[in-house]
Amino acid sequence: MNQDNHIAQELFAALSKGSGEVAVIDYGLPSPVRVERGVFLVLALLLARELRTEIREDRVGVVLPPGLAGILANLALILAGKIPVNLNFTLGAEAIAHSMEEAEIRTVLTAHAMTKKFPKFPWPEGWLDVGEKLKAYRKNKLAILFRLIWLRLFPRSIGRHFQIPSKGGSREAALLFTSGSSGLPKGVVLTHANLLANCDQISRTGLFDGDSRLLANLPLFHSFGFTIATIYPLLEGFQVVCAPSPLDLSSSLRAIREEKIDILLGTPTFLRGYLRKAKENDLASVRYVAAGAEKTPPSLREKWESATSCKYLEGYGLTETSPVLSFNLPGDGSRDKSVGRLLHGVETKVIDPEIERDLQPGETGILCFRGPNVFAGYLNQPEKTREVLKEDGWFVTGDLGRIDEDGFLFIEGRLSRFSKIGGEMVPHGSVEEAVMKALGLSAEEDPACVVAGIEDETKGERLVLLLSSDCDFEVLRKKLSYAGLPNLWIPKEFRRVDEIPLLPTGKLDLTRVRKLAEEN
Repeated sequence: MNQDNHIAQELFAALSKGSGEVAVIDYGLPSPVRVERGVFLVLALLLARELRTEIREDRVGVVLPPGLAGILANLALILAGKIPVNLNFTLGAEAIAHSMEEAEIRTVLTAHAMTKKFPKFPWPEGWLDVGEKLKAYRKNKLAILFRLIWLRLFPRSIGRHFQIPSKGGSREAALLFTSGSSGLPKGVVLTHANLLANCDQISRTGLFDGDSRLLANLPLFHSFGFTIATIYPLLEGFQVVCAPSPLDLSSSLRAIREEKIDILLGTPTFLRGYLRKAKENDLASVRYVAAGAEKTPPSLREKWESATSCKYLEGYGLTETSPVLSFNLPGDGSRDKSVGRLLHGVETKVIDPEIERDLQPGETGILCFRGPNVFAGYLNQPEKTREVLKEDGWFVTGDLGRIDEDGFLFIEGRLSRFSKIGGEMVPHGSVEEAVMKALGLSAEEDPACVVAGIEDETKGERLVLLLSSDCDFEVLRKKLSYAGLPNLWIPKEFRRVDEIPLLPTGKLDLTRVRKLAEEN
């Protein structure tokens, strides 16, 4: 893959090959629907032409689950030279509206069923039902057949006719949003070079091959779901088997069983569900579990490998790195409790969190990475971009970790005040602000509360609230829920403390905060 190319050109070339083979199988419908690569590409080209004509703005929102419509919407936007922005429809209306305003989104590709399911979503006047468009195209079978023959005989000609863009490189290819410490989502600008580089890096691991069957049920607004479960398999030419959600275990297990899925992507939170729900032989085809987005408890890895014949492999990545940075691989490419070796072309250094000097191998500090998959910056936030993305290309993650003598990466914790719960980033500062508001406390006085994340066997982490005054915790939880705070953001435990631990500088003493949070 040429990283200077537009990702549309690479996807068009990939889908043009083996056009009679199945590209997408959707288990989110009453009965599974199979679409061949050529037909899928033709449908995307038809939709792309319509989107190019009807939509003026560059960025277009997508609010769809993983499946035929969701993948088609993203592919069509890319082929039209647009920038897909997969929006996290599980967030509160304020956060979603902020994201749409930042990205200047005026049009959203969705389905009528999604507008009914999420009535509080700030739907713009300009929303298009992809499902209805798809039905209309498929009724005109002669038009599809004509273009399919054209594609098979003269792929370059049809590519020119549908104006497939060719120049990519450092231009924006996709925008994904992730929560920042302020609690408002930050737009992560990913370029064509970023995405193509990360797909090439994943391919070089050798974990996937042309016969791989991947279950795609992670949300499209999740970088794992967007790059690894959608863009990458389309480029590589192996089947994408979709289920609407990792929480829809019945559809997911049916897809695994009937399609002989051999590679299962997921977060530890979601992967636990398979073990609870699966019956004998449901997971017999799975060779590898590829886990990311949150730390895997050793007990879960042991349960998977003892209950099935598959290998549980953990990796590490961030939305800002497209997302994958490292991965454990079968055999000698794996190390217990690590997140694997760095992918091809990724450099790393570890710096002291206090004085920012480079540390020696084996020492723990802030992880920094540099490589072709590192993002271009945050949308409309130059100051935040400069904080984490240095002039020499180093991305300062805020995560604490170390590299051992054999090149394996170990994540030790997070310096930045976030928790990853169920694969979602939860900013402690925003939760604290909501607590202060609910209790009528002033933010201008000494800190009266602090939130800490501690290890949790079920969700990876759970939030504990430390408060320097008494309160009815259950009443507080109800107030936070009523105020619209997402359920994952609401603390699960409460500790009454004499005072909030502070350093002499006035900053929070996070070490003492964590110790207090971990006390029973």
